[in-house]
Amino acid sequence: MENRKILYLFDVDGTLTKPRQVISKELKQFLLNKVKPKVALGLVSGSDYSKVAEQMDGEEAAAHFDYVFCENGLMYFRNGQLVSAQSILNHLGEQTLQKVINFALNYMSKLELPAKRGNFIEFRTSMINICPVGRSCNQTERDQFVQFDAVHKVRETFVKVLQREFASSGLTFALGGQISVDVFPNGWDKTYCLRHVECDNYEEIHFFGDKTDPGGNDYEIYTDQRTIGHMVTSPDDTKQQVQQSLNIL
Repeated sequence: MENRKILYLFDVDGTLTKPRQVISKELKQFLLNKVKPKVALGLVSGSDYSKVAEQMDGEEAAAHFDYVFCENGLMYFRNGQLVSAQSILNHLGEQTLQKVINFALNYMSKLELPAKRGNFIEFRTSMINICPVGRSCNQTERDQFVQFDAVHKVRETFVKVLQREFASSGLTFALGGQISVDVFPNGWDKTYCLRHVECDNYEEIHFFGDKTDPGGNDYEIYTDQRTIGHMVTSPDDTKQQVQQSLNIL
């Protein structure tokens, strides 16, 4: 039975797709053909709309989701159309942003990693994404960094340094995906997206994510009292948990 009073929100990387990969046709069809008739569907990601749409196998597929919350919901799309947007530049100002960017670049210049490539700072509408290995890395170099980071805690240490340096700046620093650190104003985490659905009066809002530990970019929305949090380990695990929760065979 269709029930539009329940909303299922999904992180993208590690939850619906392998990091920076495209959703499998099987999982996409499962969500849109079997889950959507039962509940409303939303995506909430730290990435921009072009990346989210690419990972959902195109803008047409992304538009089938009831909500697409990019950059933690600071960029809000319905049916492929932008509804609202917030700007970190307008909120913080150029001076503060440059202090963070300059400090991060200086810090990363002293790191020795298995590989370093380009695009270490990605300026998004509502956040800054800092990547020690560089977002221009290929898949092999990404995997090398992931393994190195798991042992040496490069990003975890980086976050602590940033938190200490900018303690009074009103900024949050969180692990983003596999290889980066997200920087955004306090309160601009993934719980920001929830304000966009308040008027829809959902009886339940479920959130599925893989970075749910403290410091991960799913932690705040996973533990928020307005959501029922589900920690997942892979797209296959996500599908299994959704099947169980909705009794889908």
